[in-house]
Amino acid sequence: MLLKSIRLGSNDLAKTRAFYDATFGALGLSPCSTPEQYPIVMWDLGGVRFLLGPARDGEASTFANGGTILFEAQSEDAVREWHAAGLAACGSDEGAPEAKPQARGAFGAYLRDPDGNKLGVYHGLAMG
Repeated sequence: MLLKSIRLGSNDLAKTRAFYDATFGALGLSPCSTPEQYPIVMWDLGGVRFLLGPARDGEASTFANGGTILFEAQSEDAVREWHAAGLAACGSDEGAPEAKPQARGAFGAYLRDPDGNKLGVYHGLAMG
């Protein structure tokens, strides 16, 4: 099986685009190339598409209780840069950059995007 995409909700695509362009840029990704008139924003994460947009039912988008999406950083400095970029782009702190005991000491940080979706980034995290 192959994961094709992950989609999260967003109530403000302009804020969402600015937040993810800043945080993904800190991890070496190019800015979003989705035209501004589209109803979603999207980034290619090496074959997996990461999309954000309004809820299809017309209701306000909400975040998942207990849901977290993790990304990999190439260095501890990239983790710090990702966290700082997110805070500067309307994100909120959910865990400062540091060695995380819950991740066997891997260096990571957590943020919430402008819509409250919880994200993390790690350098040196071994899964499993």
